Amino acid sequence: MRSPSFIVPALLLLCACGNETRLPQIELAGQTMGTTFNIVLVAPREDLQKDALQSDIVATLEHVETLASTWRENSELSVFNAAASTDWQAVSDEFCTVLEQAQRVSMTTGGAFDITVGPLVNLWGFGPNGDATAPPEDVEIAAARTRVGYEKLETRCETPAARKLVPDLYVDLSGWAKGYAVDKVAALLDAYGLGRYLVEIGGEVKVRGQNAADKKWAIAIEAPATDRRDVQSVVRVTDTGVATSGDYRNYFVYQGSNYSHTIDPRTGRPVDHDLAAVTVVDASAAYADAMATALLVLGPEDGPTLAEQLGVAGYFLIRNATGIRELKTSNFQMLSES
Repeated sequence: MRSPSFIVPALLLLCACGNETRLPQIELAGQTMGTTFNIVLVAPREDLQKDALQSDIVATLEHVETLASTWRENSELSVFNAAASTDWQAVSDEFCTVLEQAQRVSMTTGGAFDITVGPLVNLWGFGPNGDATAPPEDVEIAAARTRVGYEKLETRCETPAARKLVPDLYVDLSGWAKGYAVDKVAALLDAYGLGRYLVEIGGEVKVRGQNAADKKWAIAIEAPATDRRDVQSVVRVTDTGVATSGDYRNYFVYQGSNYSHTIDPRTGRPVDHDLAAVTVVDASAAYADAMATALLVLGPEDGPTLAEQLGVAGYFLIRNATGIRELKTSNFQMLSES
């Protein structure tokens, strides 16, 4: 439920421009999960079968969709959601692990990230069939909140199994799945013995090694503006994932007020504070994806505080009277200085 906050063309240009000697690279691209994927391979071995690799990438992404898509009726997630039961349901090891990992982020952030928030997102008109024009009534919000809460979902992965504590609980992995897909594709490239690459899916990124100029990959972070797409800053990284969450691309205006698509699961309402965007750098793109969402929900004070406590490499863009204030956690600052 979150629009990408990376400028993908700028990202690739930043990785490819300059007068220095450059190593050869190839690019692979396609569509997946309602968005696009872009992959850059630097100095791949000569015997690499590009078509075979492309097929394996597509198969990997197809697997993630069969696991976590809310659009496909036969995905494991949709089957789980369709079961109106509070009994334990047998699930795959992978599906249970994904749920468990997402639940850990929920517990760590006090519910600021919550994979059960879907009913509220839909109620506010930001779901797949939504067309938001006005806020819902308080009674509607209260009713939806009875179906929301990460504590209403339990996992037992040694079995493996999962269960809902309310029968109409609805799980939506969109805040985890793209980052997870990035991690899966990166693991595939590692298995191919490819040590220098960039993987981008819908704005979530993971890089390995160095770029074609033998430097760290330059990732462009978008300025939080609703009327243009400019670069706010650039972070240079290697062997890690990067994800950004922002409130400025998907929103509606009602009676002079902006209502963001980022819903606070704890209140049932869109976030209403001055934190415009959060970027997180982590070895796991899935974790970075989820944590960026959580920190955005937490706001300009609680977000940076928790990120610092957890040792998260976080970069915060906060609105003030004169424009945008940048705030970096100590671990993000170390990235900027390296």
